[in-house]
Amino acid sequence: MDRPSYLSKFLFDWDMLEVVVNGRSSLDAKFFLGTLDSKEEILNFLKGYGIDYNDPVNRAELFGNFQEALQFIRRYFLKEGNPDGLDLTIPNSILMITDISELFVLATKNKAKESKDDHLWSEIILKVIHTIIHMDKDLRTGYFPAIQTQIFDKFYKHVTRDSKGQLFLGAGDESIPLFDFQTKSKKTRESVLIKLLHKPENVAEELFDRVGMRIVTHSKLDIIKVVQYLIRKSIVIPHNIKPSRSINRIIDLSVFRRKFNNLLKLALKNNLSEEEFIFQLNSIAEESAGKLEEVEKKNPHSLNTYRSIQFTCRQLIKHKNPFYQEFLEIKKLAKNQLDENDLAKRFYNLDTSSLTKEIVFFYPYEVQIVDEGVHKKNTEGEASHAEYKKSQLNHATHRLFKKLLASKSRGAST
Repeated sequence: MDRPSYLSKFLFDWDMLEVVVNGRSSLDAKFFLGTLDSKEEILNFLKGYGIDYNDPVNRAELFGNFQEALQFIRRYFLKEGNPDGLDLTIPNSILMITDISELFVLATKNKAKESKDDHLWSEIILKVIHTIIHMDKDLRTGYFPAIQTQIFDKFYKHVTRDSKGQLFLGAGDESIPLFDFQTKSKKTRESVLIKLLHKPENVAEELFDRVGMRIVTHSKLDIIKVVQYLIRKSIVIPHNIKPSRSINRIIDLSVFRRKFNNLLKLALKNNLSEEEFIFQLNSIAEESAGKLEEVEKKNPHSLNTYRSIQFTCRQLIKHKNPFYQEFLEIKKLAKNQLDENDLAKRFYNLDTSSLTKEIVFFYPYEVQIVDEGVHKKNTEGEASHAEYKKSQLNHATHRLFKKLLASKSRGAST
């Protein structure tokens, strides 16, 4: 029976529909490039992506991304760069590519059966290239020194150290003794790439912990006092918190609040001394810790033993545009030569309305607060940072290479 001609109008790309409508990541799609089948469709795809393949600068940038992706894959995912990596080798057909469009052609559905290995490798590399592009095109990256300075300074001005070396948050009667105060240095380019490759969103703008700090207290009660201090002093603005990023795996706040209210009544009734009140309040905080196993673990790479209170806040960053002031200075010089210099006249008459004195934007940062006991447990054994990073790398490896490994496995069993 002949196939009705009208059916060609209803060839849905179910894979990409899942990505757009159902929240699936393009990195997890069956075919990374969807239904692209010809070079013309590939060039149209690149144009829609924002890359003009006919522009030699765009083309050179893309080829540079390709070279970086190859080096990154070798260093972190394959045995030649990582002893724990996969015993795989990038095919010579990929390494010999000189025109980046060839990589896209290999990744199309037409090539999936024709040259299975080349097709799967090209998809892996394109996924890394896609991630590199998103990382490089985050406009805020260029302002990172200003971002770090403005966020950290808000905290640093409230952190002091006495003559004995003891750290405090705040001063005088409001001061809270700290066990430690740590700031997170800028992530390396490679660690950002690995993190993006294992994240479902897979875009640079969704990294919320490029700037962060850890505050370590001596007790669980001090954790609550620190959070309260940050709010009261407007160091942290609750209205700028990203709710879905708040995690509490230390203190059950509802239990603490109920017991605190009972203690208040007891203090009023029995006229408790401040020392007795604080003693009982510390006990309540410890009793309110619980196991909190029911708390959703939002980061799959944080092990079950890891405990913390953490949240993501946004800071309004203000960066003076250095070009603006320099431009005004040159314009003043041009004003003195208007009568004798046509170039000065044209420069002086340039429209400056599109220039901004300040570049202003919100940037996220993460605050983690733990007590001394929890901090020691977090940094020992399974919950160590090394294990956390290893988990991320393993997840990224599985995500990138699962189709290739499955194909190799099927080939070996036949």
